[in-house]
Amino acid sequence: MWRMYRRSRTICLFLAFTTIFLHLLLALLSLSTYHQACDTPLSPRTHILRELAHTNYTSVEISGRAALPADTTQRGSSTNDANKDAKGHVQTGSASINMAGGVGCNGASRAESLECGLSKLEALFDHSLYTMPFTHIPEEDWLLKVKPKIKASEKSYEDMQWNSSSDSHPPWLRFHLGISRWQLYPHRDPNMDALAQQLATHPIVSAVQKSGGTQLKLVMSFPNYGQAMLKPMKQERDDETNYNLYYFSDFERHNAEIAAFHLDRILGYRRVPPVVGRLVDVVKEIKDVTTDRKLARTFFNSPVGNVCFYGQCSYYCSTEHAVCGRPRKLEASVAVMLPDLSLVTRRTWRSPWRRSYSRSKLANWEAEPNYCSTVKKTPPYNKGTRLLDFMDMVIMDFLMSNMDRHHYETFEKFGNNTFLLHLDNGRAFGRHSKDEPSILAPLEQCCRIRRSTWLRLNLLSLSQYYLSDVMRASLSRDPLHSVAPLLSEPHLTALDRRLKTVLETVSRCQQQRHQPHNPLM
Repeated sequence: MWRMYRRSRTICLFLAFTTIFLHLLLALLSLSTYHQACDTPLSPRTHILRELAHTNYTSVEISGRAALPADTTQRGSSTNDANKDAKGHVQTGSASINMAGGVGCNGASRAESLECGLSKLEALFDHSLYTMPFTHIPEEDWLLKVKPKIKASEKSYEDMQWNSSSDSHPPWLRFHLGISRWQLYPHRDPNMDALAQQLATHPIVSAVQKSGGTQLKLVMSFPNYGQAMLKPMKQERDDETNYNLYYFSDFERHNAEIAAFHLDRILGYRRVPPVVGRLVDVVKEIKDVTTDRKLARTFFNSPVGNVCFYGQCSYYCSTEHAVCGRPRKLEASVAVMLPDLSLVTRRTWRSPWRRSYSRSKLANWEAEPNYCSTVKKTPPYNKGTRLLDFMDMVIMDFLMSNMDRHHYETFEKFGNNTFLLHLDNGRAFGRHSKDEPSILAPLEQCCRIRRSTWLRLNLLSLSQYYLSDVMRASLSRDPLHSVAPLLSEPHLTALDRRLKTVLETVSRCQQQRHQPHNPLM
């Protein structure tokens, strides 16, 4: 019994010492690991963004070869470079792209939320994806040629120094002189504030109805010879489009035009002419200054004393659809006009994914599964960056739920090697409770996207740059924000939801690319 007692005690002591030794060893290993990891570990998706952010900013798609982007001021390359086949691979460590977690600015008070969003907006515009190094733009890549300086002895009364940096020129002229082959205005354009101020406050000396189009639009003129396109408020911001109403029968919204400009700028495109909101006096700034007799005949006073008018157009120009002030003040979007067509011609292109505009007939892209393969063989989509430019427009239209993109325009001077103008966005932001997946059909069918666009979309899904937060902040700078937010919170939430859908669509394309015998690749 004594021997058994001593043996059991020895075993217990051995096990106790072994346990203490193992605990000390684990403690030492944990301590060394703690001192090793000083930085907060990045999520796998953040690693992907960091790696791609340090690569070159070439245009890419989800399968193909690389080419130059068409969305930066740094396009000093030759036409031959830009005409390379605009294809490329998106290489990532993961096939799926998910929305990053994090807290937005919605949980705070309204003032704190806007301050938070403005900080995010400034950080976004300071990001390397938006601030690429500036390079010289060749003279042939400017839309309007700069007039050479004239000797003092040769100057006449009519001579002026034509350059985009001259403070003597009005903001609208500086804007025109700043248009290049690749964008309407540069990032952080110092002229933008002055241009917005002119559109929102300068006296209106003339107002005439713009001919053509389906709904009422006015051309406003300023004392400095600038002109702007005015679209009046026709319905409340929170009014959703009726579910039974076809997209081509919807009203155009003044706040949609303003929001589209801000979204285009946030996406880094800079292809929508600058737009601001303005409270217009229907009598003093339209009725009393118009020289359009047809427009003047349509003014009347409503039963409650509001001044109304309806103009003449294809649809919704009648007393039943009149535009009315309250009693004279009218909200409107005011967009700077592009250079006159007599100086700079523009070419109109029919969208390959144009809708049928019929209540029963399907368009070709809706009936043919391999429709994109036909488009890719058709000029101008068979070379250059045109197809990638079109995908940029598709993504923007899906984010703001614009189904009415039947045509687009380009400046004829630059041929096929230039950006697409994103005009007429009045039918966007009609519904926030429903997304329209058919708008993304080109992206799904072609599986192509520009690298810079893909990187920015990923950036806008991160908590520090949430698309809804930066949009809310950007819109808060518009003059009409003092009346009411230009986009309601449901519309801002819809932007984040739709961005997630775009990223998931790209992920599916990446997965298809790695499948054997994939007919799309």
